[in-house]
Amino acid sequence: MVRRIKAAPVITARAAGLVGCQICGKVTQLGETRCPRCYAKLRSRDGHSLQKVWAWMIAGLIAYIPANIYPMLITTQAFQRQEATIVGGVIDLIHYGSYGVAAIVFIASVLIPVGKFLVIGYLAWILRRPHKLDPHRLHLFYEIVEFIGRWSMIDVFVVAILVALVRFGILATINPGIAAVCFALSVVFTMLAAQSFDSRLIWDRIKRG
Repeated sequence: MVRRIKAAPVITARAAGLVGCQICGKVTQLGETRCPRCYAKLRSRDGHSLQKVWAWMIAGLIAYIPANIYPMLITTQAFQRQEATIVGGVIDLIHYGSYGVAAIVFIASVLIPVGKFLVIGYLAWILRRPHKLDPHRLHLFYEIVEFIGRWSMIDVFVVAILVALVRFGILATINPGIAAVCFALSVVFTMLAAQSFDSRLIWDRIKRG
């Protein structure tokens, strides 16, 4: 006969009278103002976390729209001027047979930013009130968004490299367009939105019963 071991109920550090440092992870008694290990400021919860998330995410969305409308690259060759948007650049890469590079640019510049907006908005929307969803899965979504956020800058890096390499005077020049600035701002804003998200709210808002 197999005996089933009843799992112990999940208890948060806050419920146990403890607070964890968000910098080094050390857990100390609730009421301490500074972490004894790294001296970072301790706070049990960020009461304005969701407001910050929405503010940064909306700012990121506003910057992401012109990043896709205006040209990312402005190429001048033999006195002919060509402008390429993010999607237009992907199409050109496919046309010239660079399928791998096109896939990387499309994933990093379109799929990842849109996915980040959707996941961050989903988490902020869910945590407005108590939920019955699996907190481990929600926390995994948050960790994935925070991890892949840095790779969204690949378009800006490509533009910077091309501008530095292709300098042939009047024969050919490549300059960044306004979309490069907008895209960089959008990435920064979405990273700030992810960092402003207090993941501990996932466990606080679990609906019991």
